[in-house]
Amino acid sequence: MWTVVYIAPSQKEAEKIRDFFAGEGLLVKLDVANTGISEHQAFEVLVPEAEAEEAHKLLAAL
Repeated sequence: MWTVVYIAPSQKEAEKIRDFFAGEGLLVKLDVANTGISEHQAFEVLVPEAEAEEAHKLLAAL
């Protein structure tokens, strides 16, 4: 099961986090977040549930 570990305010930031996680060996995918505001598109950064704790540690170290 995939778990959201970060919601990025832009596609560029989401891709930056995705690339960082991938470089650390994590599986990662992006999805469009449903913000309810059509002109603002946010992106969810997801990792497998088993890797969520590691992803949070990596984010905290940024």
